[in-house]
Amino acid sequence: MALNMANLTLSLDPALLHQARACALQEHTTVNALVRNFLRSYVDGRSRRLEALDALDALAERTSSRSTGTWTRESLHSRQES
Repeated sequence: MALNMANLTLSLDPALLHQARACALQEHTTVNALVRNFLRSYVDGRSRRLEALDALDALAERTSSRSTGTWTRESLHSRQES
């Protein structure tokens, strides 16, 4: 753990805090560590999603494939009879 940590004050429902403490106890950790890990996971996941969207946008810019018709829910889910 880094020595230079910022403090954060949260307002939580007492029942939620009680449940979080119970979970932390079962996982041999602290509520502080749970919150820190959740925030790290949230930020990392958000960054990955944004990078994926940027890559998708870049791919769309490089392709000349375009849809010219309109789609309906029925046409997307219809099965071709053979």
